Amino acid sequence: MNLLEKEALIEEKAVELEGASPQEIITWAVETFPNITFACSFGAEDVVLVDMLQKISPKTDIFYLDTDFHFKETYETRDKLEESYGVKFVKVSPDITPEEQEEQYGAELWKKDPNACCNIRKVGPLSLILSKYEAWITGIRRDQAPTRANAKKIEYDVKFGLVKFNPIANWTSEDVWNYIREHDLAYNPLHDQNYPSIGCEHCTRPVMPGDDPRAGRWADSEKTECGLHK
Repeated sequence: MNLLEKEALIEEKAVELEGASPQEIITWAVETFPNITFACSFGAEDVVLVDMLQKISPKTDIFYLDTDFHFKETYETRDKLEESYGVKFVKVSPDITPEEQEEQYGAELWKKDPNACCNIRKVGPLSLILSKYEAWITGIRRDQAPTRANAKKIEYDVKFGLVKFNPIANWTSEDVWNYIREHDLAYNPLHDQNYPSIGCEHCTRPVMPGDDPRAGRWADSEKTECGLHK
């Protein structure tokens, strides 16, 4: 399938499957693009998709970007999920260690230039891992941020050059938590401490009731996305 044929198929299916359930989206995704992967950050949305994927296609690769700066609760959630499902998530690391980053760019790069820090510890590693696949699955939702409001359930990811599936794009936060409770899923306990969106420890703070759910990410800068999603 050449690029034009792939883009045409994606546009057609995006319309056809807009009303489909996440499970139906995932099923079509793994059957149509066997060389597919799921990017997991161990947030609430992603533990839902891990559960769905394990029930539909347990052999599909699941990877996570280990920035070396995650909360200990995030790593503990990873461990619980691996034990629960009997899987091993693919660890994707940056090219340089935190110590090497400090030597090259100075201390606390995340404060001085958060975009540069994200590029080193997230975007670069993501580009490398995605180059091995023809499609990927994410947990982004339209109501998470204005930058995600137009996300389609199926789209062509121009930035990384592959097909992108957002099975729960139209879900609300309530939908996510209803699924977690209904299926008794393990989740990051920071969600119970006013962390609706969880990134690296240096750049994430609690969000007060009534604030934007992503207000805790890069709170002291104008940055709103890490660069993984357009």
